[in-house]
Amino acid sequence: MRNESPVIAIKATNLLRRFGDFVAVNDVSFEVAKGEVFGLLGPNGAGKSTIVKLLCGLLMPSGGTAQVGGFDVSTQPDLAKMQIGYMSQRFSLYDDLTVEENLGFFSGIYDIPTVKRRNRIDWAIKIAGLSEHRRTLAVDLAAGFKRRLALGCALMHEPMIVFLDEPTSGIDPISRRQFWDLIYELAEAGTTVFVTTHYMDEAEYCHRLALVYRGELIACSSPGSLKRDVIRDTVIEVVCDLPASALTVVQDTPGVNEAGVFGNTIHALTVEPAAVIPLLKTRLVEHGFPPLKLGPTRPSLEDVFVSLIWHRDRDRPADNALQ
Repeated sequence: MRNESPVIAIKATNLLRRFGDFVAVNDVSFEVAKGEVFGLLGPNGAGKSTIVKLLCGLLMPSGGTAQVGGFDVSTQPDLAKMQIGYMSQRFSLYDDLTVEENLGFFSGIYDIPTVKRRNRIDWAIKIAGLSEHRRTLAVDLAAGFKRRLALGCALMHEPMIVFLDEPTSGIDPISRRQFWDLIYELAEAGTTVFVTTHYMDEAEYCHRLALVYRGELIACSSPGSLKRDVIRDTVIEVVCDLPASALTVVQDTPGVNEAGVFGNTIHALTVEPAAVIPLLKTRLVEHGFPPLKLGPTRPSLEDVFVSLIWHRDRDRPADNALQ
């Protein structure tokens, strides 16, 4: 049986966005399939929010094209926006309205027919897990419940694609996990979910990830593939007493590209593991940090990102046009 090609819900082609002389997004291209949970991962200021705003038609590109639901956001903005639900980092709820009243207000904004509004409000309350809070003022909701309400408001018009810009910023780990459970439910029902985040652990939940740095796309694949195939370094794990104190020794060892404390250990990145491992052991012993364990380990997403950034900056040291 022949596998059918996936339906493409989002397509960015050579996207460019300038603000004066500053290049915020530089030649970014990727595709997102229908029903996929797609993550845009990068540090603050990397260009994630600008990419989302370009895809949602909130900003016009300086070059390239963006399509959502098969419509070009520049030439068919009204048709494109009908396919989109958008939840910004600071989604505006009305504190003096209840959960139910906020949803009713947004159903009006989205021009949902009156005969459908009650069903849509009830659906949003149910999917967001807010049944016990439907008459609670938004101002009195915990941060996690506010995020759920914001998502419910963004989904009122049944969009085929929902953009979530840093949706779990500022909420506790349990609420973050619950929010991701909700994201999976949406994807399983066929909604395409596009998420920006700077949480490495959270990025593991995505089907695929695009890593963004200085406005550029530096990798795009599944979390497993990024850790298995895309990373350009071997990760060496160092277990020793006082890892924070030993970090400088590791960082100053020839052949180590980058190193950082990772939990109670140190992760060091190198393209020369055979030479670096014995040298690291010798130097750590000489400086009073004899390693309890020292050898290659499986990379984390953070290791992948640090490795790609290091090699990108090494390969293009003079390129500061994007900052």
